[in-house]
Amino acid sequence: MSNRPRLSVSTWSLHRTLGPVYWDSPAKPSRNPEEPYGPGSTTLLELPAQIAKMGIRTLEICHFHLPSRDITYLKDLCGALNDAGVELFSLLIDDGDITHPEHQARDMEWISGWLETAGALGAKCARVIGGKTADADSLKRSQAAMAELATVGEANGVRLMTENWFGVLSKPEHVHALLDSLDGRLGLCADFGNWKGLNKYDDLAQILPLAESCHAKCSFAAQMQPDTEDYLHCLDLARDAGFAGPYTLIYDGPDDNEWAGVKLERQLVLPYIN
Repeated sequence: MSNRPRLSVSTWSLHRTLGPVYWDSPAKPSRNPEEPYGPGSTTLLELPAQIAKMGIRTLEICHFHLPSRDITYLKDLCGALNDAGVELFSLLIDDGDITHPEHQARDMEWISGWLETAGALGAKCARVIGGKTADADSLKRSQAAMAELATVGEANGVRLMTENWFGVLSKPEHVHALLDSLDGRLGLCADFGNWKGLNKYDDLAQILPLAESCHAKCSFAAQMQPDTEDYLHCLDLARDAGFAGPYTLIYDGPDDNEWAGVKLERQLVLPYIN
């Protein structure tokens, strides 16, 4: 796996551009298209060529943006990525609770199926939520579950990743404990925007040395008004930590012009990859 700073983008940054979502969850498996963000103007198959024109050659795909898991479609998407010279770094598995006291087995089976899909797509990694149910034993449950999922990922040629997201991994010490327990079999995506409050920068500084990817999420006070001070502080922390992976641009601002938001973030990140 390449370990160099580079620009990347998530399909979430372009969810209005892509339009339909094909939500699928352990509790309600479904592939029926819905349009909460409108009909969209670009298909997932067209996206690799479009981001390549912006000089972005690494992509992360949210699981609910795949319109089909049929092998024919997956091969078409692989072809579109190859033709554009775009690396599929990660499939983002955006649901499932591996620490749920009642539904853990169900959710593990569902996530395992998506790890197989990640392998069929040729994704380098797949990001799995570390656990939504936070209680006294949740970290231990997460450690055991991640060990099982790492095995599934390895069987499919996919590196398992997690993120500082939701209850179990809401503290840097829990992130360290989970990764340490897997002896290098679990990677970390550090998201700039998931942690808030007075300790945000101190907490990020503790996990960024472990990060193999960054979700470089910028906050926007209003349309095209980024919180540049916060964003650059987070980018400085990543650089100081020696981060050498994809800076995945996460645009989640109020302006519907997502391409403009991605370009704005791109300009802020560029000095950190050169």
